[in-house]
Amino acid sequence: MIKKILLQHLQERNLLVSLNYIERLLVEVKENLLNTDLIKIITGPRRAGKSVCGFLLLKNKNFAYVNFDDETLLKNYNEDELIEAIHQVYSGFEYIFFDEIQNIIGWELLVNKLHRRKYNLVITGSNARLLSKELASSLTGRYIAIEILPFGFKEICKIKTVSTDNIQTLTPSQRGEILSLAFTYLNSGGFPECVANQAIQKTYLDALFDSIIYKDVIKRFNIRNTNQISDLAVYLLSNFTNLFTYNNLCEELGFKSVTSVQKYIKYLEEPYLFITLSRYSYKTGIQHKTAKKSYVIDNGFIKARTIEFSPNYGRLLENIICIELIRRGFRPNIELFYYQTKNQLEIDFLIRKNIQTEMLIQVCYDISNPKTLKRELNALFVASCELNVSNLFLITWDIEQDYSENSTSIKIVPFWKFALQT
Repeated sequence: MIKKILLQHLQERNLLVSLNYIERLLVEVKENLLNTDLIKIITGPRRAGKSVCGFLLLKNKNFAYVNFDDETLLKNYNEDELIEAIHQVYSGFEYIFFDEIQNIIGWELLVNKLHRRKYNLVITGSNARLLSKELASSLTGRYIAIEILPFGFKEICKIKTVSTDNIQTLTPSQRGEILSLAFTYLNSGGFPECVANQAIQKTYLDALFDSIIYKDVIKRFNIRNTNQISDLAVYLLSNFTNLFTYNNLCEELGFKSVTSVQKYIKYLEEPYLFITLSRYSYKTGIQHKTAKKSYVIDNGFIKARTIEFSPNYGRLLENIICIELIRRGFRPNIELFYYQTKNQLEIDFLIRKNIQTEMLIQVCYDISNPKTLKRELNALFVASCELNVSNLFLITWDIEQDYSENSTSIKIVPFWKFALQT
């Protein structure tokens, strides 16, 4: 039976490899990945392009492909039969590509075993915490992780063939084209299918949101109270970028205990649906006790699943900056936090490197009102003094200038330029 299933996967592989895709890995990165015998693990949310990344990595190579999102395979799964069928169906293969491997219980044991037997493996997974926990315990030092998120703005400009080579000397028409594209991205996000076809965005992301909740949360963790986990997901989505406490959520949504709320939020973080930021403090105990901020992995979900009489562009911009920082490798609650000064002024993002605070970032869509500008700048100046940080940014929609006060400088940068620069 498994051989028959893998023959279907072979046909699927041949079709998918033949299609044209946007390349997301540099040529030299791909070469380095293919030349190492370390396990290549591609992680990220569903439908963000993990499988495509795997196919592009292995294109023109002889590789076996096994799709663990196939319900028929999961029902008939047997490890020995699978390995035997791989050798029967994919003669002379150089690599094995396991897609959505988190669907197999104990997947890390299978991967570890095959790696010890000198198989060269590429695997994808849509479960952040589960993968990281099992990688840390079972595959320490034997893997390379590649995180694929929905397209960033720089990638979308490339897809839409908008030149960004000389952003310092843009013509008015080029600037207008970039701003138009940025506004669409702000509202619609970067899931590949939606970038290719804006008309399907709402129905596509509505269905994807439900699929993630059901497949990667309810089904995986055998949750009986499905309404409660769905209510929590909708609440976090509707209140993205806002502060929350576990106690308040427990009361407002009718959970039996704070522990249940904490557990359910972790479940919703695992499939890359939400990101929770803690407030930075020198004392880790305070970090755990203070209010959290919740972000959603893609702005498109917000438009697809929430009811808003008018878009809150400030919150949308803050959310998209958070995801951009994560895309650049800053790990939530390890290098990336929010901050609150001693007099309760909030800084949207604090970036740590090793044991040093490297950067403070404030986000404000519209600073045309002098009072608004003063408020945002003042928060940065106060936090800069408290933390002894000089690398200060205020990201806006479309204003650029440098602001200085008492030898402290703040760079005011438009979103599109921040997103296009490294």
